[in-house]
Amino acid sequence: MVDLGYVEQEADNEKYGLTLKLFGLGARILRGQQDLLRACDREMGKLSRATGESINLGVMDDFDQRVAYIHKYDSAYNLSMQSTLGKRNPLHSTSLGKALLAFRDDDEIRERIAAMELKKLAPRTITDPGLLFDELMQTRARGYSEEIEESETGVRCMAAPVLDHAGKSVAAISIAFPLVRFDETRKSEYVRLLTEAGQAASAALGYS
Repeated sequence: MVDLGYVEQEADNEKYGLTLKLFGLGARILRGQQDLLRACDREMGKLSRATGESINLGVMDDFDQRVAYIHKYDSAYNLSMQSTLGKRNPLHSTSLGKALLAFRDDDEIRERIAAMELKKLAPRTITDPGLLFDELMQTRARGYSEEIEESETGVRCMAAPVLDHAGKSVAAISIAFPLVRFDETRKSEYVRLLTEAGQAASAALGYS
């Protein structure tokens, strides 16, 4: 990393620090996501105004079995799930991750599951590969994913995929609720709003 110019060693204490070259690389990556961010931002704003909850946009890490958070709208409530841009969470335990996985080729799904360490992170985390695959097939069939206390105690999330022109997931949009505030009587409304957001963002990227 030193030879490539991404980190440098401090002369006084021999510790290593990041260089501006790495920040420049991050900026170029974000510029490459501009079309995706544009397509999703408007729909995320609508979801935020309609629900008041935390809205997140995630993409799949191609080198690891994780989802990276690249855009968000914070909740209007004091009690809320707070996400950090750049944060990376496991695919298997998050609604974003499951929405991303479900809309990939079956062989890719199986390969990714086989490479995962299915750690139990919360009371209801799925740790069985077969059950996870079944959950992803259900997610694909209904058009959205759900997780209730699979990633974090007291949190419930739902996510919809954002698809490219070929119907492959390139991102996912989620709504995150504190479990105590999830209104079961509004679930069908949440699902409609979320799937409509995913469909509109997908259409903007050329999916039909």
